[in-house]
Parts: sequence; structure tokens; C-alpha cells
Amino acid sequence: MAAENRVVIVGGHGKIALIAATQLTQAGYAVKSLIRNPEQRDEVAATGAEPHVLDIETADVDRLAEAFADAGAVVFSAGAGGGNPARTHAVDYEAAVRTMGAAAEAGVRRYVMVSYVRADTDVDTLDPESSFHPYAKAKHDADAHLRQTALDWTILGPGTLTQEPGRGTVQIVDAHGLVDGQELPSDQLSVPREDVASAITHAVTTGAAVGQTRRFVTGETPIAEAIA
Repeated sequence: MAAENRVVIVGGHGKIALIAATQLTQAGYAVKSLIRNPEQRDEVAATGAEPHVLDIETADVDRLAEAFADAGAVVFSAGAGGGNPARTHAVDYEAAVRTMGAAAEAGVRRYVMVSYVRADTDVDTLDPESSFHPYAKAKHDADAHLRQTALDWTILGPGTLTQEPGRGTVQIVDAHGLVDGQELPSDQLSVPREDVASAITHAVTTGAAVGQTRRFVTGETPIAEAIA
């Protein structure tokens, strides 16, 4: 299979990643999903992806580049899960930056980052003592680093994630989560994980939104139109 039809998902056992792996394999892509825990192999394999045990928190650029060899795209959908500021920085920023360097080293130009809707602004508006601030800063800084690379990057910034069935449609918002300067009702600030996975799949399979950040919540615009 050609390199462009091979995808590596970093953080392969995450809820979004599992859905994206299923979608990508159904689209004819060979997917390798990086996981930290060997006990997650079966659940990942059930998506059609190849589970690959590698702890990105400790893996250096060379080891990551080996895992990315022959891939056409890398998707970063990993996260420390919050609660530990040091580990959040280690995974959501430091490991993310190493995967960018590894992609370049492995000759993989396409890179899709799963961030969150207010990653560009929360770092400046949140109380530094807030428990969410370390995550906001890690994601902000990782996104900023990615924008400075020569990779064909796309940053996806979804709103609050839900387990509702995907709709296949979203609403594009700005860096503050607003539409035309107006706040959306609180019940419209979320988005199903399945729709985030669909945005990943669309970005990977079509090459859409290179060099662009797409922030979105639930809405009525087809994903193929919104992530363009």
C-alpha cells in the first residue's frame, strides 16, 4: 500500500482515535495506532488498526520516527487526561513537539493535530492558578510550535466533547468560540466525538485545510464544507 494510504494515530486508544481508526480503515487506509498500555491492543485491533505499543512520554524523536516510517500522515490525538500539570506538559506539549520532529525526520509531511476550540485564547484569559491552565498552555504552545514547522499541518479545535451520535455537520467558530462576535447558547458549544473523528478522516483523506486551524462545535454545516 502506498505511503499516502498509511496513517499513524498517536494516542490510539482515545475515544476519538478509536472512531477515527475505524473510519480510516473503512476508507481503505492502513492505520497504525500508538498505545502505551499493551492491554489496549485488542480494542485497537477491533477497529481494523494495527496496535503499536510505544510510550510517547518517554520515546525520543528517533524512536517515534521509526514508528512513523512509510506513513503518509500522522494524527496527534493523545493527551495526559489532566490532573497532573507536569505530565500534562510532558504529553500534551513535549511529546507532541517530538512527534512533529519525528514526522519531519521520517519524511511524513501531513500532520493533523486534535486541539480544542479555545486553545489560542484560554492561556491568556484563564487564572494561572486554574486547574485547567496547564492543559490550556500545553495545547496552545504545541499548536504554536506546529504552525512554525514546515509540515502540511491542520489543527482541529472542537468544542466540549460528547458521546452523542455524530451528525456529520458542525458550526465553525472563532478563536473565542464565537460566531460573528456573538456567543452561542451553552447547549450548542459541544460536539460529538464521532464528528471530530469524521473531521480527522476528512482532513486525512482529502488533504483539506492545510496550514489552517478549524474550530467547531455542533451545527448545520457539512463537515466536508466546514473543514476545507
